[in-house]
Amino acid sequence: MKNTRKHFPVLSQYIYANTASAGLLNDDLMEWRQEHDLDYLIGGSIFRNRVMEKIIAETRQSVADFFGAKKENTALVQNFSLGLNMLVDGLDKKHKVLLVKGDYPSVNWPFEYRGFDISYVDLDENIEANIENIIRKNNISVLALSLVQWTNGLKINMKFLTKIRNEFPNLKIIADGTQFCGTSDFDFESSPIDVMGASAYKWLLSGYGNGFILFKDDIEDMFSVNTIGYNASGHNLNGRDSISFANHFEPGHLDTLTFGSLNFSLKYLNTLGRNAIENQLKLLSQKAKEEFGQLGLLSKVIRDREDHSTIFNIKGDNALFQKLTDNGVICSQRGDGIRFSFHFYNSIEDINTVVKILRTGV
Repeated sequence: MKNTRKHFPVLSQYIYANTASAGLLNDDLMEWRQEHDLDYLIGGSIFRNRVMEKIIAETRQSVADFFGAKKENTALVQNFSLGLNMLVDGLDKKHKVLLVKGDYPSVNWPFEYRGFDISYVDLDENIEANIENIIRKNNISVLALSLVQWTNGLKINMKFLTKIRNEFPNLKIIADGTQFCGTSDFDFESSPIDVMGASAYKWLLSGYGNGFILFKDDIEDMFSVNTIGYNASGHNLNGRDSISFANHFEPGHLDTLTFGSLNFSLKYLNTLGRNAIENQLKLLSQKAKEEFGQLGLLSKVIRDREDHSTIFNIKGDNALFQKLTDNGVICSQRGDGIRFSFHFYNSIEDINTVVKILRTGV
């Protein structure tokens, strides 16, 4: 993965440990975006009519192929938040929902704001066992959670989700994959997840304004989505009442620049190899966890778990954050700590440099 660094100009100036906040754009994608807008500039509606249907259809197919989903069950949305709100609007209030306390607000708020009967599970090292207990005790029918938690990088065990899906066949699992998609060689159709959505500007490196939501075949039996528009019908004046479930999430036109960027990035990641990316991230995760753990900077929640993402929230105050910033490390303050997030374009040397700075600042 070392040769990929030259594609990302930011890396020549900084140690970029902030993909959980925003993924990087690469040179080739920027060139494609410039060519796209130049074609629009000189072509106007001629350009739109020629490329819109092609780019959007190709992007939908690329998303489905990359994540092992069915094309007809793949919706392109501007971001995860919008997609989840449209979905939850169609869920009957009789359902009992389980959420993670402190999960990303765009996961929890859509359910809370609409007044569902909600239970919460604490975000701790025993989260999976606690989820199972609450589902059994409270007759939960919908579990909604981030596959990787935004504050500390805690990664939900996929085998556990399979276990509870088998144990509770009527349970529906809705997952936010924004901090997960692009980090793992993942197959949606064989997974226990019923709905998975993501914004693609983080680990998928696609810039802002693009995302997707994936559905299993039977999900429309539980949700009654009423969002509608001419684009959803495929511009068929007689197609209002025959719109597919996934197309209800695309009521209006989709931006060819932003979704074309998603298509471009997925092709780029495919050339690197999803398995190769996953293996690189495992190496970075193990190295960071070992080093941060030796410095005593990790919470018990993370120390006591085997499998972890490449997102770490360490103990650190404003002074330490400023020290890191002054030394060219780009990271984020989250809660009471400092969050690092490493992608495939990071290296073991990056982590060593961060640790060296931390040793002089703690």
